Amino acid sequence: MKVYFIGAGPGDPELITVKGLRLLQSCPVVLYAGSLVPREILASVEDRAEITDTASLDLEQIIAHIVDARDKGLDVARVHSGDPSVYGAIGEQIRRLEALGIDFEIIPGVTATSASAAWLGKELTLSGVSQTIIMTRYEGKTPFPERERLPALAASGATLAIHLGVTRIHKVIEELIPHYGEGCPVAVCYRTSWPDQDKVTGTLADIVEKVRAKKFTRTSLILVGRVLDADEFRDSYLYDEAKAHVYRPKVKPATPRTVKRQVLES
Repeated sequence: MKVYFIGAGPGDPELITVKGLRLLQSCPVVLYAGSLVPREILASVEDRAEITDTASLDLEQIIAHIVDARDKGLDVARVHSGDPSVYGAIGEQIRRLEALGIDFEIIPGVTATSASAAWLGKELTLSGVSQTIIMTRYEGKTPFPERERLPALAASGATLAIHLGVTRIHKVIEELIPHYGEGCPVAVCYRTSWPDQDKVTGTLADIVEKVRAKKFTRTSLILVGRVLDADEFRDSYLYDEAKAHVYRPKVKPATPRTVKRQVLES
């Protein structure tokens, strides 16, 4: 028996990985976070799996479902939104599974950050502009180390992806302006890849007003950084003809390289 923590992606049923879907379809027991994972993702197992929406369950109740499946010798698909290892609250589940001697595996998924960047048509790491992405959340009920509070992270000038902060966006912006300036571009993406997805772009000077006009109150990602409107940036070295690397030597051979292949005779 094994528990598979499967990343379902940000919402679009097609953004689950091939491996994640294969394992989901192989498990007779499915526990999914219904508040964040669309039921459509489970369409292929509706008639052949025992499916439980865990949105109303506490941690011990979820573990009880897993223990019951263990006792019956049944694999479990524990389906989370996005990537389970990023704000997936799987750490406490894993701790209990290890104490119970229950085997598990984590199947990564597409993050809201990646999906939002794709929707905006942006690369979040531009040469000479920003080479660092910080994924964080705004401080609320979850305890925060002092070194990870938003002003400390903002001091780096890196591209920021801020989860769970839209209800306090006025405070978020107040803490960012001293480090990024009022003109820094911002995008707020609501329920990225869901049918009702929406977004708004602006600057630190006007984004609060725009977000309030949209009435975003939950499930929104705040992206901040110069990469969002950068036109002047260096081409990467990857495809620069003047830069050599192992696959493209600076002095090209007279004839193209050939790959030796061993022919197996039957």
